[in-house]
Amino acid sequence: MSTTSAASGRIKNLLDDNSFVEIGSLVTARSTDFNLKPTETPSDGCVTGYGTIDENLVYVYSQDASVLGGTIGEMHAKKIVNLYNLALKMGAPVIGIIDCAGLRLQEATDALNAFGEVYAKQVAASGVIPQITAIVGSCGGGLALFPTLTDFTFMLKEKAKLFVNSPNALAGNTAEKNNTAAAAFQATEAGLVDVVDDEDELFARIRSLIGFLPANNYDVNDVECTDDLNRTFDNLEGFAGDTAELLMVFADDNDFFEIKSAFAPEMVTGFIRLDGVTVGCVANRSEILPDGDAEGRKFDTVLTTSGCYKAEEFIKFCDAFEIPVLSLTNVNGYEATVASEKTIARAAAKLTAAFASASVPKVNLVVGKAFGTAANVMNSKAVGADITMAWPDAKIGTMDSKLAAKIMYDGQGSDVIDAKAKEYEELTLNVGSAARRGYVDQIVEPSETRKYIIGAFEMLLSKQEMAYDKKHVTI
Repeated sequence: MSTTSAASGRIKNLLDDNSFVEIGSLVTARSTDFNLKPTETPSDGCVTGYGTIDENLVYVYSQDASVLGGTIGEMHAKKIVNLYNLALKMGAPVIGIIDCAGLRLQEATDALNAFGEVYAKQVAASGVIPQITAIVGSCGGGLALFPTLTDFTFMLKEKAKLFVNSPNALAGNTAEKNNTAAAAFQATEAGLVDVVDDEDELFARIRSLIGFLPANNYDVNDVECTDDLNRTFDNLEGFAGDTAELLMVFADDNDFFEIKSAFAPEMVTGFIRLDGVTVGCVANRSEILPDGDAEGRKFDTVLTTSGCYKAEEFIKFCDAFEIPVLSLTNVNGYEATVASEKTIARAAAKLTAAFASASVPKVNLVVGKAFGTAANVMNSKAVGADITMAWPDAKIGTMDSKLAAKIMYDGQGSDVIDAKAKEYEELTLNVGSAARRGYVDQIVEPSETRKYIIGAFEMLLSKQEMAYDKKHVTI
């Protein structure tokens, strides 16, 4: 390496030992404005190159804040664009490590154009190769588009900052009052950050994610499965509420990589392996089970605006990279607040479109309630699930039986309401009723969930689906 800076150390921390090869180490700034030329700019503040993660080829750039604050100028950006060009030719992921004061003011329009060139290259690479960003320092202003144009964003818990406008620049706000640049805000409130952690663990998590992802949109990521394909479970239905735990239980080797765990926790997204094949998972969640000293949490079984957007974005990534999608359904409607009424219809429409447009193998498992059109949105057979399964105690229908009885027998006594509710549930909400009409393909015992889902995806392995001739949906 041309430098022993923190930027180089982070690359070493991320990649396999002795695998990094630096390229462009002799590049320096060429601007002569504002006395910039006499200033040393080794690697122009950006270390670029390639190496391996668990022997998988990756391309990496790491900004060096010790060189002009890591600011981006013409040559700095050219190095990143060149790295993307190589990655696209080779079909391998790009990982960017951000620690930057922003646009290099001394280079004026050259620096401004440089930002646009990186934006354009990130968009060109989207859906072709995986893009991952790790924010380890400052990432502000126009630079905030770098991580948001990539697929996954990791952020240091304490030192990192992500913002378009500095907290102090927001009217009535300060960093001390509401640190909108902090990892906690960006992960929990904004939903822009997928993983927040300390540096060593952050890079370990990136390595783990790379293990789940294909190298490009034509690659197939599968590994030899050493887990029992027919592994059964006791009391799996006890995890129906906390579907993150449920996915972990029946995944190969109990390995589940959750995406955006802090944002919209009522909707779970992440990756598991089934028989060695990566599967993207989208699941409703009604509770987080207590864990040691941590208290549990409860959620309504409804679709929220944030949950829909979170799931939609994840499904589109999976579809672009040919990753099969598994959904776990437990929902009885939409969030009902004045605030959500402004956004929930559009968000649910986008989630519907994402599921319906995805041409990858899609399996839906109903683990609880599947009521009303919210259940349609969650990868129902009508929207395009290839195989729909349900547990024996699942409920599928238009709405809760008690509510339906109150509507249909309005004004009648409670005895009549109770009796009709029981009748309605037996006749229309029973999972067997949905199966007899072909809306459920298989009723599976919770203990045998793993082997049935694996079997379904194996059957769907060679799926081909013709689409209408169009550029893309407009939803």
